[in-house]
Amino acid sequence: MAFSRQKLLSETFHTGITLKGIDGLLEIVGGVLLWFLKPRELSEMARFIFQHELSRDPNDWIGVHLLHATEKLANANPAFASFFLLSHGVTKVALVTCLWMNKLWAYPLTIAVFAAFCVYQMYRYTHTHSVWLIVLTVFDIVLIYLTWAEYKVQERKLRAKKVV
Repeated sequence: MAFSRQKLLSETFHTGITLKGIDGLLEIVGGVLLWFLKPRELSEMARFIFQHELSRDPNDWIGVHLLHATEKLANANPAFASFFLLSHGVTKVALVTCLWMNKLWAYPLTIAVFAAFCVYQMYRYTHTHSVWLIVLTVFDIVLIYLTWAEYKVQERKLRAKKVV
């Protein structure tokens, strides 16, 4: 039973950090796009991309939310948004890469960084009341637990190697 539970936790951990890595890559792409495109151009591009889908289904959840996000971005400071996305993305990709390489120091650092993300997300929630911030925070809390559990496993393996 313990082996299968541990295997499930480890596989869930690796799936979670892979999703975080993909999220980080998407944030990097978004940050680069914001750096080179004016927010208004990005909003118009999104409107063009989703125009056909929204004409068929004006309540398309993904299309409506992405259009709403790009319209909010059109009124935001593009330099800050670009810096925010790039720094978040690079941080996530770097941490995920180190976790995949089983760098022991990366586990506590990841826990600290994701905990800081949770604090910031809850702060933003008080201003936006976006359900997505709650969902993202719950995902990050689960990932923090999984990172801690995997850290303990990797630590035990390292101690066992030193004993032998």
